[in-house]
Formats: sequence, structure tokens, C-alpha cells
Amino acid sequence: MTDDPKSHPQGNAEKDPEDWTTGEEPMTGAQKSYLKTLSEEAGEDFDESLDKARASERIDELKQKTGR
Repeated sequence: MTDDPKSHPQGNAEKDPEDWTTGEEPMTGAQKSYLKTLSEEAGEDFDESLDKARASERIDELKQKTGR
């Protein structure tokens, strides 16, 4: 029996940002909005020049810092 990624979408969705094929593209609008909110809550500077992968990593860092 093969392991179908569609039967485990959560595991498939948690790919390391370093492995994203689109990770070097500009962050999405949703990432930008969430990152700006988290940055404000954490009292940290918001860097709008981050790419998708770096924005995802920064979101994870700020979520831990803010307790979200």
C-alpha cells in the first residue's frame, strides 16, 4: 500500500520553507498583513522586503514570541 499525500494533506502542507520552489518570490498579501500585525504586537520592526520563505519563518518566530 502506497502512502498517498492526498490522504495526509496536513503533513504535505508542512514543507520546510527552504524546500519551497516559490520561496524566493515576494511574500503574499496574506503573509504581509499577518506579519505586520504580529510585528506590531511583538514590538518588532516589520520588514516588507522578505520573500515568501523568510516571511513564513518570521511569522513562526513572531507567533512564538506573541503566544499566538
